Amino acid sequence: QVQLVESGGGSVQAGGSLRLSCAASGYSVSTWSMGWFRQVPGKAREGVVCIDRDGTPNYADSVKGRFDISRDNDKNTLYLHMNSLKPEDTAMYYCAADPTTTWWKLLVPSQYKHWGQGTQVTVSS
Repeated sequence: QVQLVESGGGSVQAGGSLRLSCAASGYSVSTWSMGWFRQVPGKAREGVVCIDRDGTPNYADSVKGRFDISRDNDKNTLYLHMNSLKPEDTAMYYCAADPTTTWWKLLVPSQYKHWGQGTQVTVSS
């Protein structure tokens, strides 16, 4: 059974940094596409940064140069490294995984079958 558990969210001031973790079980993170998405109330869920099975990332324009993604195959964990945070980054952040998502569709939420429960990130000005 596939499970994704996010952690690391919290409150931070603008300009600060946070690292989110997504611990996966039931499959190997090195063999599936995975990614980070975020959602604020009343808006659609959006892709932030995702990585395909080969390790190639795909970034949303809004986070390029500030966010990065990595995975630790030994710990079977995906990470989101967030720097230079802005108030508009405030959202619930979700981890997602799917065995078949291709690179050009990485940022599309509907391409993912498995989701975590989310972790809240709040950035104050």
